[in-house]
Amino acid sequence: MTWTVSMAQAVLRFAFRPSNVGPAACSSSTWLSGSWIHCRSGSARAMSSRRKTNHLERTVNNFRQEMIAEAKVCGILQESETVKRLRLVVMNKDFAFKAGQWVDFFIPGISQVGGFSICSSPGLLERESVLELAVKYSKQLPAHWIHTQCDVGSEVTLRVGGDFFFDPQPSDKPVNLLLVAGGVGINPLYSILLHIVDLYRMQGSKSCKYKPGSVQLYYSAKNTDELLFKRSIINLAREFSGKINCNFHVTQQSFEISGNMQPYVTAGRISERTLAHVSKDNLCYICGPPPMIEAVSQQLEKLGVPKECIVFEKWW
Repeated sequence: MTWTVSMAQAVLRFAFRPSNVGPAACSSSTWLSGSWIHCRSGSARAMSSRRKTNHLERTVNNFRQEMIAEAKVCGILQESETVKRLRLVVMNKDFAFKAGQWVDFFIPGISQVGGFSICSSPGLLERESVLELAVKYSKQLPAHWIHTQCDVGSEVTLRVGGDFFFDPQPSDKPVNLLLVAGGVGINPLYSILLHIVDLYRMQGSKSCKYKPGSVQLYYSAKNTDELLFKRSIINLAREFSGKINCNFHVTQQSFEISGNMQPYVTAGRISERTLAHVSKDNLCYICGPPPMIEAVSQQLEKLGVPKECIVFEKWW
């Protein structure tokens, strides 16, 4: 991985604690296995008959922080042919987010507001004052600006929002997670995965009293080139063998799969057969296109997973 970074990036630190379009509106919170989990209420079948065309309109009923924080781009990485990954240093020491949330993305001189899921962990923000976004190319102005005009040193402002997150508290009981992603829907789930990794690494310390369960990730894309964060995910699965398992699904693979990825890749969509071993006690997070969410939610319900254990974020 080669980041385009500013020379000052390494010394930009602040000591503190804490898709390309927005998710659908309507949220609720669920008490499950001792944890408060905020989630999208209803199901993918309950879609609005009027197509909402911008991020602010789609997320009008979602939680938003009042704070709008200044941030500066300190690194740019071409994550895939169509996705750029931004690394931003945040200037406000009180800025914080929960794993799975997104940001309103304000660009000077552009009236349209972007909505992008954070793909880094809250821990990275605590340690380095940094968060990351992975943005797919689009002709919509915010994403187009990121792909055509954004550079190291560009200044933007951010506001955290969203009701889809995993934020276990010290007194919560452990829960095993199933994460199911389609395309750039991996972003908030990768943030959740990295948050759990931080919790694994903090086990035994006085600052971490929550004991995380296991994580099973299913991630579908057209081909292996479009699987974002794949090397990092595989490395984490190897580092935390028995705790993290990953399965990649490719639906339109037209070239040979590299040897190091072959054990993790399956041809075809995520199906009921794929999910057959899922425990009814798992907490399931799904993010991707509405048709995928609809299909996976139905498959999990057929397998006996309670509806309240299935939470999702729709990306249009």
